[in-house]
Amino acid sequence: MKVLTEEVIASFKDAARKLTGSKRRAFQAQVTLDYLDGSIWKAERVFGWSHHTVALGLNELRTGITCQGNFSARGNHKTETKFPELEADIRALADPESQADPKFQSPFLYTRITAKGMWQALIDQKGWTDEELPHVNTIGVILNRLGYKLRRVQKTKPLKKIPETDAIFANVRQENQTAVDFPDVVRISMDAKAKVDVGDFSRDGESRAAEAPRALDHDTEPKKKLVPYGILNVSSGLLSIFIGTSHETSDFIVDCLEQWWDANKAQHSAARRLVINLDNGPENSGARTQFLYRLVRFADATGLEVKLVYYPPYHSKYNLIERCWGILEGHWNGTLLNSVHTVVEWARTMTWNGVQPVVSLIEKTYDKGVRIAKAAFKAVESRLQRDKILPKYEILIQPQSI
Repeated sequence: MKVLTEEVIASFKDAARKLTGSKRRAFQAQVTLDYLDGSIWKAERVFGWSHHTVALGLNELRTGITCQGNFSARGNHKTETKFPELEADIRALADPESQADPKFQSPFLYTRITAKGMWQALIDQKGWTDEELPHVNTIGVILNRLGYKLRRVQKTKPLKKIPETDAIFANVRQENQTAVDFPDVVRISMDAKAKVDVGDFSRDGESRAAEAPRALDHDTEPKKKLVPYGILNVSSGLLSIFIGTSHETSDFIVDCLEQWWDANKAQHSAARRLVINLDNGPENSGARTQFLYRLVRFADATGLEVKLVYYPPYHSKYNLIERCWGILEGHWNGTLLNSVHTVVEWARTMTWNGVQPVVSLIEKTYDKGVRIAKAAFKAVESRLQRDKILPKYEILIQPQSI
């Protein structure tokens, strides 16, 4: 990593402010590659640039495809349309203060930031000036349009809170920050979405059509139940979705991980450690013998250190991948998911950070209840370096030669 002095940082920030659109994104992406090892989070922390914008710029550099504005659509556009960087900066500031609705019945996020507070934060943290920003009232309108509305408290509070919850959250923050600081560490967030019933069922949404799509007036047994599983590359912002046609098991989860790594290892050739954010679900908990056995084999096969960083029980909604499921559910809104093909193709047309995900169909059949015998698991347990304070919520696996 090249050394960045305060003078150089100030020069880069000033240069970026003088550019617009794709030119600004290209500049920010190149600086991120040259000076920050391609980390979108370091770019946000060091320069105050939105990680969403930098991620889009990096994808434009990688693919050679530049997202162009529709300059032919003239007229009085919304403020965030005229200044897309403003929208990206508002989202970047609001998102850390928000949490996803665990039922995914609404695209809205909940935030404690007021319009006046956001206006001041844009000046203090994102480098905007008083003259560049619209009036505080307009900032409030933009927040509403982006979904950050003032709302009544809803019943989304976790049912329980174990005594270690605060310590677990502190550990998650520390490990995630460490992943940002080291260029040879790749951080991913992964989890399953609720099963999807395939059939002519109403999803309580709306779609634009000459006639309303017709669903069954009574829900019957679905043709099939699908298991969407997501892996979000937090380091790059790229999303991968795996649609399983069998059961959500430990073997299914690790098969998805192995397939994801095979498709992405070329981009992370210098990776030493893989940090995985996940919840404490029954199939991937820190006590699931088959899951831990498969991960030990994965570490040995790839040569990667694998670090499992769990969120507290009943708090999985804070895992970043959960935001992706909210977007996908909104994208499916009003659609009749009456075939496996429809589910897969609609998932492919959603966007996350302005980029469509990589979607794969997993048609392998998985047996439920696979476990490692207690005596045989002793060899696996000896490979697990559990945190002394949070042994079930932080586990490091060092690779061994096969």
